[in-house]
This record gives sequence, structure tokens and C-alpha cells, in this order.
Amino acid sequence: MPFDEMLDADNRPRGPYSEYMSWYGEQDHARLLTKSRDAEAIFRKTGITFAVYGKEEAAERIIPFDIVPRVISGREWRKLAQGIEQRVAALNAFLDDIYHKQEIIRAGRVPRHLIERNVAFLPEMIGMRPPGGVYTHIIGTDIVRTGQDEFYVLEDNARTPSGVSYMLENRETMMQMFPELFHRVRVRPVENYPMLLRQSLEASAPPGCADKPRVAVLTPGIFNSAYYEHAFLADQMGVELVEGPDLRVIGGRVAMRTTQGYKPIDVLYRRVDDDFLDPLTFRPESALGVAGIMDVYRAGNITIANAPGTGIADDKAIYSYMPEIVEFYTGRKPLLENVPTYRCSEPDTLKYVLDNLADLVVKEVHGSGGYGMLVGPTASKKEISAFAAKLKSRPGNYIAQPTLSLSTVPILVKKGVAPRHVDLRPFVLVSPNRIQIIPGGLTRVALKAGSLVVNSSQGGGTKDTWVLED
Repeated sequence: MPFDEMLDADNRPRGPYSEYMSWYGEQDHARLLTKSRDAEAIFRKTGITFAVYGKEEAAERIIPFDIVPRVISGREWRKLAQGIEQRVAALNAFLDDIYHKQEIIRAGRVPRHLIERNVAFLPEMIGMRPPGGVYTHIIGTDIVRTGQDEFYVLEDNARTPSGVSYMLENRETMMQMFPELFHRVRVRPVENYPMLLRQSLEASAPPGCADKPRVAVLTPGIFNSAYYEHAFLADQMGVELVEGPDLRVIGGRVAMRTTQGYKPIDVLYRRVDDDFLDPLTFRPESALGVAGIMDVYRAGNITIANAPGTGIADDKAIYSYMPEIVEFYTGRKPLLENVPTYRCSEPDTLKYVLDNLADLVVKEVHGSGGYGMLVGPTASKKEISAFAAKLKSRPGNYIAQPTLSLSTVPILVKKGVAPRHVDLRPFVLVSPNRIQIIPGGLTRVALKAGSLVVNSSQGGGTKDTWVLED
């Protein structure tokens, strides 16, 4: 049986949920169902949507929101936060190393070919050190739980992690609908994230810039799946939202168009992929980036968050080496473990994976959003056979993992509450002298009974995540 985060083996509320369940027992269920519909109306009115590529119907969708919060104790959070901080520090050290001395390769801890042949490795970043030495300014670390004190890192999102706007909107909606709950339960705040993000970005500005660095958010535009989040964060931080045509290089600086002429930018929080960032360096046909921005970056006159080339740190093949990476740069064993991972590029491992496809989860090393993966236990024989052919043709493109018994938390259903599988994406802010982990994060929930796929693009939903004050 999966670990139930709310109820123990005797069907009694676990400690973190005790006060919430006491409140829940006092509620009229019909009222809660009405509140659930009210929440959907709030999200629809606010325009909290995401795009689903490749779908003709309902390309713009609202992510389903469940009004039963996920509750994490202060003790559990401290354990998570310590492990996440250790991992994030190691990731930044790893990125600095592979673009400079490559000591971890020379030590034989990570294969050279895994770096040099990786499409996410940018030769243009070799010898380049970002302002303040920070590569990953914003990280989303995906966590899964299998038991009382059993947490695993599912993956690291070090490029342009998304979802933080849903974390903030979920909290605001809950506080609007159930203000009395927040008087009864002491929940740590997340609503100061935009202020902390701006402060962290300003602290990462190049040396010698103004006392108040100018920050902007670069978006690909309204057709991007996460455009709502780009606009939301820019608005909440009080900074400009810009697109590629709004920017140009003037006098060795990146400047944005304003009603008073072009003004230089010190920090650019970009939500544009590496390939499209600079048409003079990467894809020449790109209209999403800024011609010449990489020259300005190399000269130390702008901070790009996250740094170009950080994608290699969240590559799933690199993920399988994270225990070695953490120990190499921190001198300690990881406080948070990886999910056991099989590298299909290794012949003996590939044979094992092919023989056990029905019991494994197989993922593309560059995949995301729940696409390009096989969940063996729920796949048909035909799907398994087709995936086996893919594996044999390109084994290095995949990793495999056992099917974990993910923990469950309750969601509101017509007859009461019912358990569903979840994961958690805490958000981390990194500046030259500080790592901040927001107390909570985005809980994604598989709304279909028995499903392990929580991605919104695959039918999952979200819920508010409560970290309790001690």
C-alpha cells in the first residue's frame, strides 16, 4: 500500500494533518464542493492557463486545483531543505567545473563523453564564469515520497523551471476562500517569493552597475505555454516584461526600449531556451532572443538567469551520476537520495531494462512534461513492444527507473476525500552568497485514481502546499 500522508495505519490523522482534519470534520461537504467550483471560477477569471502543444481542442487549459492542502511538518521540511541546499550547491559547483577545469572528469567520476557529446553542453560557455559565479539562479527540485521519512529527488530543473506562479496563486486562492483556516493552522508564507526573487536577481547583478540594478523578464511571447507565469512574475516583481524585439545591444550593454528611449538592463531573467537566445551565436533564424547578447555576457556586462549551458545539470543521464557529483563537490554523501536509475547506454543494463519493461518507468534523457516516457505497469503489450524498439535503436537516449510506490494525499471528491499520488517541486533561489528555499512549493497531483503521472499536460492538477511553523 502507498504511504498515506494524511492517515496512519489505524485511519487516524497524522500529526501534520491533525488540526486541518479537525476543521474538515466541522465542514458541510456540499459547501466544500461549492468552494471547489468557486476556485475554478477564480482561476478562469484570473486567466491562469497553460498551453498544450499538439492538441487541437482546448489548447489553452486551466490546471485543475484541489482545495485540500498538502501538509508538511516543520521537521520534515528541515530534512528536505538541508538535502536540497546540498544538492543545489553541488550543481553549481559541477557547472563551474565542467566549463573550466573539468576535475570531475579527470577524476573518472563522470564520463567525458557524457559531457562533451551532450546537446545541452555549450562550448561557448567554456572558460566563462557568470557574475557572482552563479549558474543556476532559480531551480525547481522535484521530490517524491515513499514513506514516513523516505524522500527521493526525481529530477533537477536547472534551465527555466516553471510552476511557481501556480504555487502563489494556489496560496492566494486558499487564503481568500478559507481565511479561518490560516488562523487555526500556522503555515509558513510563500507569498513573499516575488520580492525574494527580485532581491536574489539584483544581488547577482554584474559588479559596477547602479545601486538599484535594472531587472527584466524575457519571454518568447504570448504563444509560449508558460506565458501567464512570465507576465505574472514580471508584474509581481515590479519589473518589465520584454520580448526579443524590445531589446538591442547599444554601447556594449543590452538595452530595452522604453518611452524615454533605450535603457540598459543589468539582469535578464530569461524564459527563452539557449538555442534561441542569440541569433549571432546559436540559431541564426531566431527572433526570440537578442543579437549580440552573448558578447555582452562574456564581457561581464549583464547577468543572464539562468546562465546559458545550465541545461546539462538537469539532463537525466547526468542525474544518474548525482550521488557521485554531490559527494565530489561537498565531501559528503547526499542527504537526499536519487531514485535508483538504470543507464540504458550500458549494454548489460539495457538487457535488464528490456527484460523488465513491464515493471519499469523509462524516460528520455532530454524529455520533460511527462512526454516521451513509458510507465511499464500501466502500458499495453503493444506499447511496450514499440518502446522496446526505440530503446534498441537509441539506448543512450533513455534511462529507466523502478516504479515507486508514491505517497498519496487526499483530494476532494463528490463523496468526501480520496487518496491520489503526488510529487513536490520546491523552488530555490541562488545568489552569490545565499541559497534560499521557499517553504512549500508546487504539489502536483494525479487526479485519476491509481495514476502516477502528475504533469498538468497529462491531466494532473495542483494543490496548495503547507509547511507548518514549529
